[in-house]
Amino acid sequence: MPQALISPDDVKRRLRAGEELALIDLREESFYAAGHPLFAVNLPLGRIEERIAALIPRRDAPIVLYDTGDGRVGRALPVLERLGYRTLSVLDGGLEGWRRSGGEIFIDVNVPSKAFGELVEHVRGTPSLPARELHDRLARGDDLVVLDARRFSEYTTMSIPGGRSVPGAELALRVRDIAPSSATTVVVNCAGRTRSIIGAQSLVNAGIPNPVFALRNGTIGWTLEGLALDHGATRRAGPVSAAAHEAARRAAAGLAERTGVRLLDAAGLAALQRDDRRTLYRLDVRSPEEYVAGHLAGFRSAPGGQLVQATDEWIGVRHGTIVLADDDGVRARMTAHWLRQLGWNEVYVLAQWGELPVELGPEPVRLAALPPSVETISPQALAEAAPRPVIIDLAPSPAFRKGHVPGAVFAIRADLEGHPELVAAGDIVLTSTDGLSARLAAPDLAVGGARVRVLDGGTAGWRAAGFDLETGLDEQAALSAPDDVYKRPYEGTDNAAAAMQAYLDWEFGLVEQLGRDGTHGFRVLEASVTDPV
Repeated sequence: MPQALISPDDVKRRLRAGEELALIDLREESFYAAGHPLFAVNLPLGRIEERIAALIPRRDAPIVLYDTGDGRVGRALPVLERLGYRTLSVLDGGLEGWRRSGGEIFIDVNVPSKAFGELVEHVRGTPSLPARELHDRLARGDDLVVLDARRFSEYTTMSIPGGRSVPGAELALRVRDIAPSSATTVVVNCAGRTRSIIGAQSLVNAGIPNPVFALRNGTIGWTLEGLALDHGATRRAGPVSAAAHEAARRAAAGLAERTGVRLLDAAGLAALQRDDRRTLYRLDVRSPEEYVAGHLAGFRSAPGGQLVQATDEWIGVRHGTIVLADDDGVRARMTAHWLRQLGWNEVYVLAQWGELPVELGPEPVRLAALPPSVETISPQALAEAAPRPVIIDLAPSPAFRKGHVPGAVFAIRADLEGHPELVAAGDIVLTSTDGLSARLAAPDLAVGGARVRVLDGGTAGWRAAGFDLETGLDEQAALSAPDDVYKRPYEGTDNAAAAMQAYLDWEFGLVEQLGRDGTHGFRVLEASVTDPV
């Protein structure tokens, strides 16, 4: 059915007015990262069924779709309608229409959070140390600690020598035990700038008496200075003492109150869940390990520091309602006080779990509809198949490079329909990391004469059955160019110096871009006199 067009100016008006709105970019991530509106959320056409239920849980949420005139909107609309999404519109003119209207175009990913971090430093003057000065202080044996605010997986890949992993939401909870003397200098780092700034400013906001600094430009700055990083480090914070916990709880409660965070009990949560006029996000901000050990039913795992750094990876509807949970009275409040500053108007903290149902284990996959019934093939049967079928792997390109079924070719799902190399294929086996993407994509190919099957358990099932994997990606054999994932200049250990410097230069210009954009609604907490706690 024909869809209503919405003008870029109307989208901007709704964003400024605080109305719910999901602005969806249907391109692959690498193209999205090359330019998009500030609050556009990346949801590639071929990943809609996998991701939309978590990003946009309410079927009546207002959704605005755009592409670059490549037909993705037309292909996405029937998918969304089939999944039950009812309030759909199309951005008039697509991305180019946004540009022509005077809308600001931002590059990279997780831009709202990164731009906000730059604004925080600009407004609050967050203290920072250059890499060389930190190196010299460490070499002298100065009284200082280095706390890495990233995810543990990022920390263990590369870290500042002597640093320990304390992901962002954990900082205010654990710093007093790590640095019990007020004379100890605390340096917070990440790979680039955002989590360093937000982490350091978290400790300043929480009123710890120690000298606090962000490591200027993070591990990028360290590397550009020619300094060596650690690899494989496993240092973490220890347990939290009762005195430190109470001090952190008092500070977090004060910050939550100052920024307008609301507290919620079980009855209040139930009332929000019954309100079908709002899009509700329920997020557990504790560590992934704690989440697996027991979490509230219906809550997703969103470690607090990462949630502030990449809010758009969990929350697809700008101005949706957010409920955060922890079990310590610190991490949810610290996270919430940042989300309020990020312009989210409805931010709640669940004050106590009470008798609410608790689940164990990892976060379940959330799908908007049951996956289709498909014909499957076991790893053993595939290994013995003769002649060998065409094996297509729909995993993200970095996962494909790390390991895939021997002979499999890489493809992006959106490229499969009508692909000339598949027209004459008589026997096709689809796989993906765990098989879900392959199962969802199978009906796309099951319209011709080919037999289409899905590898049972996906590539993980193949490996679990004892079969070896191939590595690398042959772009000549691939059905798609591996442009589905944007290579972050601040992750991994093989980034070129020019790319890292260009990334820093871009971040330095974000505050000016925010001023031109005019839709952000950020409100940085002003400084106040805080008694040491």
